[in-house]
Amino acid sequence: MYTEKVMDHFQHPRNVGELENPSGMGTVGNAKCGDIMRIYLDIDENQVIRDVKFKTFGCGAAVATSSMATEMVKGKTVQEAMAVTNKAVCEALDGLPPVKVHCSLLAEEAIHAALWDYAQKNGISIEGLEKPKSDISEEEIEEEY
Repeated sequence: MYTEKVMDHFQHPRNVGELENPSGMGTVGNAKCGDIMRIYLDIDENQVIRDVKFKTFGCGAAVATSSMATEMVKGKTVQEAMAVTNKAVCEALDGLPPVKVHCSLLAEEAIHAALWDYAQKNGISIEGLEKPKSDISEEEIEEEY
């Protein structure tokens, strides 16, 4: 049912925890399934993500997608982090069961929410970033899934 990568990131999640005084923090959830994801970013003066942590309340797929998403943005610029999509997270995990794809959308949106918080704190705008929603529903998943 789950790929080896999903199981590895669930059983041995990377970047778990929280950052004190993060540059940006984003929290999103899915009221229907009960998953809640929070991502903390430490962004330097060159807009590079120095560190990233997450806390997730949810199923194994939610933990795995959080873990993978943090790995995908660590060391990247803010603009590169904007390119991390739910599809990219799914592909990096070698796929998710269709009923769990919404977890990858939560990961994408949590990154965007943390970047939005960073932008607001610093009075800047990030190209392509829109105000995030706090509740993500399955209906918002890209059609291809």
